[in-house]
Amino acid sequence: QLRLVESGGGLVQPGGSLRLSCAASGFTLDYYAIGWFRQAPGKEREGVSCISSSGGSTNYADSVKGRFTISRENAKNTVYLQMNSLKPEDTAVYYCAAIYIGVFTNQAICRPSNINYWGQGTQVTVSS
Repeated sequence: QLRLVESGGGLVQPGGSLRLSCAASGFTLDYYAIGWFRQAPGKEREGVSCISSSGGSTNYADSVKGRFTISRENAKNTVYLQMNSLKPEDTAVYYCAAIYIGVFTNQAICRPSNINYWGQGTQVTVSS
């Protein structure tokens, strides 16, 4: 089965940290840009971060810039999202997504309309 599986979510206090993982099964993440998205109850899904297929370029939503870091280890077929200085407004279900690029590139492009695979999501709750 071709799938993406997120893990690492949970309950954390404000100011704390979590590291989310996104592991691919049934296919390789090589030549894919990978994005992280999140959706809070009653709100639309929003983009959080994106990493290029080469791993050489990243981008972040303004709301998480300086606090979150996206990275990838192609040898492990896994992408990570390190989340520091968490705030209550970060509470959401977090999804990873893969976009087929076809080459190694430093262009970090994660357009929702071009997503090939979605993970099932992992819950992140930030509360004291």
